[in-house]
Amino acid sequence: MEAAFMGSGTTVDKGENARLSSFVGAIAIADLVKTTLGPKGMDKILQRISEHDQSVSVTNDGATILKSINLDNAAAKVLVDIARVQDDEVGDGTTSVAVLCGELLREAEDLINQRIHPQTIAEGWRLARKAAREALEASCVDNSANDAEFREDLLRIARTTLSSKLLTYEKDYFANLAVDAVMRLRGSNNLDHIQVLKKAGGNLRDSYLEEGFLLDKKIGVGQPKRIENAKILLANTSMDTDKIKIYGSRVRVDSLNKVAEIEEAEKARMRQKCEKIIAHGCNVFINRQLIYNLPESIFTERGVMAIEHADFDGIERLAAVTGGEVVSTFDRPDLVAMGECDVIEEVMIGEDKVIRLGGCKSGEACSIVLRGASSHVLDEAERSLHDALCILTATVKDPRIICGGGCTEVLMAQAIDRQVESTPGKKALAMSSFARALRQLPAIVADNGGYDSAELVTQLRAAHASGKNTYGLDMYNGMIGDMTVLGVAESFKSKLCVLLSASEAAEMILRVDDIIKCAPRAREGGY
Repeated sequence: MEAAFMGSGTTVDKGENARLSSFVGAIAIADLVKTTLGPKGMDKILQRISEHDQSVSVTNDGATILKSINLDNAAAKVLVDIARVQDDEVGDGTTSVAVLCGELLREAEDLINQRIHPQTIAEGWRLARKAAREALEASCVDNSANDAEFREDLLRIARTTLSSKLLTYEKDYFANLAVDAVMRLRGSNNLDHIQVLKKAGGNLRDSYLEEGFLLDKKIGVGQPKRIENAKILLANTSMDTDKIKIYGSRVRVDSLNKVAEIEEAEKARMRQKCEKIIAHGCNVFINRQLIYNLPESIFTERGVMAIEHADFDGIERLAAVTGGEVVSTFDRPDLVAMGECDVIEEVMIGEDKVIRLGGCKSGEACSIVLRGASSHVLDEAERSLHDALCILTATVKDPRIICGGGCTEVLMAQAIDRQVESTPGKKALAMSSFARALRQLPAIVADNGGYDSAELVTQLRAAHASGKNTYGLDMYNGMIGDMTVLGVAESFKSKLCVLLSASEAAEMILRVDDIIKCAPRAREGGY
């Protein structure tokens, strides 16, 4: 009926068709990434097929996989969005949130086929979510008052996060690396102070934490290679000679002497600019843009170390760790905050020379140097380490931890099942479906390891029913075990975000009854 009143190019999917389209799209996306879940999850190869970019990356990071897919289905885009927000918020659990949302919608599809209204299902889910959250909060532990125990908690979380990544075989080494880097931040949680530098060559075990800041740039020709008690001027300014930069302009002269005079005037202006820079009292000058031959030679004569082309991210990060300001004009030295560090020197990493800034004013600055066999390995190692750093900083903010290995999912499902017994009406069916969706997560983790998921999940349910509330899946031996003994821990904040984001997104998709696709309005004039 609406079609009679709508313009051309507008289509409406109604009722069952709209709901089916939403469910199918979201479930398909969840099924795409669910094989990457858990310590035995598989990797995906992402191959770009554009004309100018045919690069390949190998990853099992849910957010990376979902962000790289072009989608047409509206519900599928919702799943991609919640995975991206999870990645931004806590760094880990991106696959879990998409898979849980898909499983909830799979259960909802069965309930709708039984003629249960979507609003009734949503109401039951909200009751289930409340019960699950209470069970999750009751099971968490906070050891932040004891520094030694809190560090051990952080190590357990880092090892658990890295277990499902490329770094799993060196997880103890990299967990220590990540915890040391985060503990240096002293609660500021600014990950800009942790720089990750990738250098091909060697193997992953050769990676190390450098207590200082590494800049992958070159020092100017003939300039000092080591400076102690450095006063650093950070700039974003053009250091080529001042030329007439008006498109289409020409300068006409009647002799070569006039050309020489113009060139000399340009050089004089550059010398004047360099003198202003040196007048700040700096012995190191780092510029975001290029430094050309003339200014470089002037800095060399004055014994100033000049470093060029420190790109925008690099110069902003340098400002943060050295305590300086990025300046563009040099007329008021008294208003400029200079960066400071104890030593700047050139060091070798493998075959490459880099610049090391030691003893920065911001003492929490550090660099993690990643070594690896190829660029693909390094890229995936960086993604894995970034996830670990993000989850550790989130845990420092909210220090509560919970047991991993599917333990909390079964715990929450049992709390919901207990409440179902005293809940009247069809809402109880929706609550049971929420509990089944939660139990699917450990089942999928077991399936991905090649184990009998039905056997393991039923053993896990029986263990929890008998009061063993810390039991979960031991994925290395194919059995259930005590997660506190095995050292499998997760961040409370991460698990809570997974629970809330997945259930809210599933509820939003469930309430859809029409999908309206509108063609963009044509411009007047026909162009």
